Amino acid sequence: MNEIYFTIVGTYYHYGKDFLKPGMKVKLVKEPDNEVDSEAIRVEMPGLKVIGYVANSPKTVLGESMSAGRLYDKIGDMAIGTVLYVIDGCVICTLDRECLKGTEIDG
Repeated sequence: MNEIYFTIVGTYYHYGKDFLKPGMKVKLVKEPDNEVDSEAIRVEMPGLKVIGYVANSPKTVLGESMSAGRLYDKIGDMAIGTVLYVIDGCVICTLDRECLKGTEIDG
């Protein structure tokens, strides 16, 4: 199975991105009641809570990343990802494969 990539954006509204390093785990949590975006997926880390959101705009989704809208139905209520790259303005991550719907940790 191919890797599933996603982009974290909006980190500057929270803690920034300078503390993020490749290999760190992040938690994705669906926000179905989000008034701005019904497919919003927030990104959290232990001890910090929200650090950003999965990009959901053609202007913010980088490279081969999936938008929150494309990722939304592939995961349960929550999922885990791993940071790959921290680059100018955003963070590129992969979705941990066991987080896909239909697997043992289906949310």
